[in-house]
Amino acid sequence: MHENTLPENPVRRGFLKKASAVMIGALAGLIPGLAGLFVFLDPLRRKSHASGSVLVASLNALPEDGMPRKFSVIASHTDAWTRMPEVPIGAVYLRRTGEKTVQAFNVVCPHAGCFVDFKPDQKSYHCPCHHSAFALDGLIKDSKSPSPRGLDELKVEIRNNSEIWVEFQNFQAGNAAKIPIS
Repeated sequence: MHENTLPENPVRRGFLKKASAVMIGALAGLIPGLAGLFVFLDPLRRKSHASGSVLVASLNALPEDGMPRKFSVIASHTDAWTRMPEVPIGAVYLRRTGEKTVQAFNVVCPHAGCFVDFKPDQKSYHCPCHHSAFALDGLIKDSKSPSPRGLDELKVEIRNNSEIWVEFQNFQAGNAAKIPIS
C-alpha cells in the first residue's frame, strides 16, 4: 500500500525552528541594546554648559569710583557624564558705571588666552604674556597691542537691587571676531 503523503523531514523543520528562534532572540535583544546605547551616549550629544547667568557679587563689593574688582565665577557645571556642583568656571572684572549699572569683562586676554591684570595706578588692564593693554572700558588702549579685539564684555543683570548676575562665557582667543566657545 502506498500513501500520498510525503515523509516528514525532521532535520529541515528543526533548522527552521532554530533559525526562527535565533532571529526573534536577536531582535528581542537588539531593541533594548540600541535603546541603552542611545541613553548611554546621549550626554555626548549635548554641549557642555554652565547654568546661564551666575550670581557673582553684590553691588556693595564694588567701589563707586568705577575701579574694577576681580571675582571668581562659581557655578554648577555639567560636561557629558560629569556633574560638578559649585566649582570655579572662570573669573571676571566688575566695575560700576552708574549707581545701579555694572560692566563685566572676562579676565582672559583675547590675544592668546592669558589672564589680564588690572593696574590701578595706570587705570588700565595689562596682559603679562604679550603686553596687550586695555583701557578701563575694555577697549584696546595701545595701537601696538597684539590683541585682535578689546576685552570680552559679558552681559550683566542687577537683581533684587544689589545682586550682580553675569552671563559668563568664554570666547576664542586670537580672532578679531568674538566667537563663543561651546
